[in-house]
Amino acid sequence: MKIGNKFSVEKIAEIYSKKGGNITATCVALGITRKTFYSWKEKYAKLKEAISDVDESKLDFAESKLMEHIDSGDITALIFYLKTKGKSRGYVERTENDLNVNGFEELMKSLP
Repeated sequence: MKIGNKFSVEKIAEIYSKKGGNITATCVALGITRKTFYSWKEKYAKLKEAISDVDESKLDFAESKLMEHIDSGDITALIFYLKTKGKSRGYVERTENDLNVNGFEELMKSLP
């Protein structure tokens, strides 16, 4: 399938992958605008799926690298993993706010 009478879905996805999933770099390489890229992505389901596959592949790669760092004892990677994947077990940073405090209450008590 040709897109824009010039490119195949496979070629666009290949360039998108080579550019690390960077849309601007992909557009420069293809000689198109970002608006054209997004228009094609919405118009052609196969292109949308191919772009999604590239994004998922890049995410899988990043997760495997994260796990390599965790396996090697990288504490920062371990903390990041727990904060993102371990939320259900309480590994979150929380800010507690007491919304029942009235800042003007003490001021009102001091008035005659």
